[in-house]
Order: sequence, then C-alpha cells, then structure tokens
Amino acid sequence: MPDYKAPVRDMKFVLHEVLQAEHLLAQMPGTSEVTADLIDSVLEEAGKVAEQLLAPLNRQGDEQGCQFNAGVVSTPTGFKQAYDTFAQGGWIGLAGDPEYGGQGMPKTLAVCFEEMMMAANSSLALYAVLSAGASLAIARHASAELKQAYLPKLYEGTWSATMCLTEAHAGTDLGMIKTKAVPQADGSYELSGTKIFITGGEHDLTDNIIHLVLAKLPDAPAGARGISLFLVPKYMPDAHGVPGERNAVSCGSIEHKMGMKGSSTCVMNFDGAKGFLVGELNKGLACMFTMMNYERLTIGLQGLGLGDASYQTAASYARDRLQGRAATGPVTPEKPADSLLVHADVRRMLLTMRANTEAARALAAYVGTQLDMVYFHPDEQVRARAAKLVALLTPIAKAAFTDRGFEACVLGQQVLGGHGYVREWGQEQHVRDARIAQIYEGTNGIQSLDLMGRKVVFDREGMLDVLVEDIRAFIAQEKNGKVAGFVSVLNSALQTLLDTTATVREASGSNPNEVGAASVAYLDLMTLILYGFMWTRMVSVATRALDENPSLDADFYQAKIHVGCFYLDKLMPRYKSVAEEIRAGSDVVMAMDAALF
Repeated sequence: MPDYKAPVRDMKFVLHEVLQAEHLLAQMPGTSEVTADLIDSVLEEAGKVAEQLLAPLNRQGDEQGCQFNAGVVSTPTGFKQAYDTFAQGGWIGLAGDPEYGGQGMPKTLAVCFEEMMMAANSSLALYAVLSAGASLAIARHASAELKQAYLPKLYEGTWSATMCLTEAHAGTDLGMIKTKAVPQADGSYELSGTKIFITGGEHDLTDNIIHLVLAKLPDAPAGARGISLFLVPKYMPDAHGVPGERNAVSCGSIEHKMGMKGSSTCVMNFDGAKGFLVGELNKGLACMFTMMNYERLTIGLQGLGLGDASYQTAASYARDRLQGRAATGPVTPEKPADSLLVHADVRRMLLTMRANTEAARALAAYVGTQLDMVYFHPDEQVRARAAKLVALLTPIAKAAFTDRGFEACVLGQQVLGGHGYVREWGQEQHVRDARIAQIYEGTNGIQSLDLMGRKVVFDREGMLDVLVEDIRAFIAQEKNGKVAGFVSVLNSALQTLLDTTATVREASGSNPNEVGAASVAYLDLMTLILYGFMWTRMVSVATRALDENPSLDADFYQAKIHVGCFYLDKLMPRYKSVAEEIRAGSDVVMAMDAALF
C-alpha cells in the first residue's frame, strides 16, 4: 500500500498563484502577519504530521476499532500518543482565538491543513476537528466566563468537545427533540435526555469532554423556535480548571459502523446533567449552526482528502501494474505487458478522480478566503458580501466534495481491480470511510434542499448574484486570453445556470414540489460550473507560468493544463444534461401513488 503524500505543492499553487492569498491576508488586521513564508512553513509541517504521525495509524485504527466496556471507550492502539503529540504541536487551536491560546491562523490555511488530516486518518482527525468547531461556537456565543474556563483547554487539546443534536426519533427535524433543560437556582440547567450518533462522545484521548447539547426548557415554544444550546462537561472543572466531580452524563453504547472505526460514535445519556447556557434562550439552533457550518465544510474536506488518498494509491498502482497491451501496439515490448496507463478507461478513471479533487481543493481554499473576509476584513460591505458567498457555497462544498470524494474512492478501488477489494491496498477502507461523509452533518439531500430553497428560490439577499458577479468579472478579464476556450464554455454554462434558476423559481410559485425535485440536480449543476470556474483559473495561471519561465516546474504546470483540459472536454459538458433533468420538473417524481413504492 503506497504511503500518503500530502499535496503541499498543489496547495501552494492554489494559495499563492491562483488565489494570491498572502496579498488578501495582508490587507486585514487579524491576518496581516500571515506571510507567504509562514503559509509555506505551516503547510510543510502539517504535511509531515499527516504523513508521519497520522497516516501510519490509519489501517491499524480501522482493524482494531474502538472498544466499549461498561461505559468506557478505548480508542485503537497508538491513537492516544498520536493525539497528544498532535495537540502539543498546537494543531487543534490552529485557527483559534489568540486571546484564549489559539494560533489565530486564517481559515484559508486551515482548510488545507484539515484536508491533509482527513486524508491521512479521518477517524483520528475527527476528534480534533470537533473540538475546533465547538471552540468556534463557544468563542462566538458563550459568556466571557465560559470562554475563559473552556477555550484554553480545548485549544491546547487536553479537553475535547462534541456536538449533541440527533435523537432516535428526530434526525434532521431538530424541532422534535425531547431533551429537556430545567433551570436551577444557581443559573445552571439540569439536562435530561438521550442523544445518538455522537462522534467522540466518549473516549480515552483527553482529560475531559465538553458536550454542546441542544435541549428545550419545559415552557419553550414548540418546534425549532424553542431550542436552546448548553455546554455540558463530562467532569465539572474546579476553580483552577482541574476536572473534578463526574457529571451525570454517560455513554450507553457505541455504534457498529461500516467505516470510520477508530472514531467512537456514541449513544449519550444525560440524566440530570449540569449544563450552562450558550447564547440566548430559544436561540440555540442559530448558535449551533456556527459549529454545524464549520463541520460541514470540514466534512467536505474529509471527502476531498479521502478521494485524493484513493487517487494516490490508484495512480501508483496503475504506473506499476503490467496488464495487457496498448490498443496501438506494445509500449514496452521488452516487458511481458504494458502498464495500466496505456488503457483509455483506466486513464478516464484516474483523470476524473484528479480533476474533481484538484478543483475541490481550489474551491475549498476559495471558500476559506471568503470566511476570512467575513471575520477579519475592515470594510463592512466586503464582510457582508463575503458572508453571502459563504452561505451559498457551504452546502455545495459539503455535498460536492463528499459525493465526488466517494466517487473517487470507488473509482480508485476499480483501478486496482481485485486488489481494490481486499484490505492490503487500503482502497476498501477509503470507500467505507468516505461513505459516511455524504450522510452526517446534514445529508447531501438536505444540503441540496438548503441550496435550492433557502439560498436560491427563496433568497432575498442576492446570494447567487454575488457568485455570478465574481464569475462574470473573471470571464471579462480572460475572454480574449489564452484560456478563451475555457472561458467560452464557462460563460455558456453560467447562462444555462441562470436560465435554469429562473425556470425553477417560476415553477415553484405554483408547485412547491419543484424545489425538492430540482435540488440535487441543481447542486450538481452548480458544482460543475464552480469546478469549471476553478479549472479555468488554474489553467490560466499555469499557462502564464509556462510562458514566463518554461523551465521552472514545467511538469507540474503541464500536468495542471492536461487535467484541466480533461475536465473541460469530458466532465464539464454534463451541465447540459443536468439542466435538462431539472427542467423535466417534479410531476414524474411525485405522480406515483405512495402505496406503489
């Protein structure tokens, strides 16, 4: 099984050459000290952590899994030591608030780091990224006292965190939750209820576990309007921050899962557990969405990272595996057969994996730049504009990266043939681990519905308009340049998107089912266009680089252009058929009687 290699060179290309991230970061007071040299240093060190610390434990973690015994969860051998080393390196608080011990690095850089971690060992990485997401929610919404008591420990990694939303009877429909929070005389709350599918709910990696729990007061308004958010520690810290008395929260069991076996997925019981309000009463869902949206992008990066890991294994195998002869005659007549790379279908699979992976990486960094502008840019109008883009792009990133990441894992398995189906090469683990990313943090169907409904059809803020402005500005800049062919296709696809959007908006006025029927295909259409946007930008940069200095890293830039051309010719044209699918409407979807299913 080939070793995972962190794609540091490609990340530098995206950040420095495509997005010119250091110039953007230099304009904002909160990120002005993040220079190109610092970005490179962080990427290189993160690559070493991924390759040398996390990746070697990936298969072992899968084969051992987590063990549950009388309420206690044990993680696989080596996880505890690796987690400690990881935490001591300051990686958990990489993007955390410096006031409480975080490193204060921008999200633009953090998305690259998180992709590497997820690619190397998703199970182990999840414990850390949940702490990072919970820390963001606490930093944005909790009281000063809670921030001071919990953020330093979370950033240093001696404590970890979870998000407790789902209940057995209430998955996506959180308005149905039954967990209760009863106010106490000291200002705290007593929480009672059971949550399921809680990643990292119990484990042996940290001294304490902090649960962010959605619950309702007894007199709360019905539905989602009555949800509040509470911080519930496993152990109550004393005045010096030392974990003391055990709180009334316990793990009832862990799930037996298809993949991600080194990550504990728990049933958590709250039996009168002491908790503290985060944010305002009955506003908990909005507070929790700070963490949920963070995790949605991160889970998208899980799909991206695993897809890249699968590509690396498949490409290495295809280069070395001798099988058959080229259609045009032997390429290596001195050998008993040619490599798999002489076969067009093998190349199709590898190029599809790589084209989607590299476009997703660029889009992830693009979303990261927008997030940084939301939080750090001094101009209020720029912040507001970036916030619209983030809202629009988050469901796309989560769904697109995980759908195409899973596809890449399956394609990588296929390249290896029978060897892809056995454990030694790691591809079957990639498939199993990647599958959950399409489900949790809001299924991809829910992400599509959010995009089509709230972000497009019922949007009154012009979210889509902001993206269209960015793409049109790029088209105007490049339409007469060396990537004019790319620009022409991108422009046609953009017009198709606008026409299709108008069709759905109009049809939904008389038929509400149109939104749901169009949503998954619409997200696919947006993805094809966004990936085309990223590839047009990347090919433009690569072409200029070769023109300016043909001898400098020529192989890298030539490969970038080749993969971009494959995307343009073989994958991008799908936007036409997807648009036709959307225009077919909802009648054929909703017509069959429920009894016939």
